[in-house]
Amino acid sequence: MRLWLREDERRPDPVPAPTDDRRAVLVGLGIWVIALIPTLVFAAPITAAGGRWWIWTVIVGIALGLVGFAYLSIARARRHR
Repeated sequence: MRLWLREDERRPDPVPAPTDDRRAVLVGLGIWVIALIPTLVFAAPITAAGGRWWIWTVIVGIALGLVGFAYLSIARARRHR
């Protein structure tokens, strides 16, 4: 088995499949928002057990999801100009 092919042995790259990446980011963002509810409801026991990082993990997940959604929205708007 060889780990490389000569250029004339390669097949052409396939056409990229059209996807809506924003939908995937929104699903992930929704999961983070749902995860925020129990972490806030049980914030006192979580904090008492030394698990304050759980709350911050959920908050950072939401923030990164929003950044990702904004990035994809801007990229899509530029592509459709």
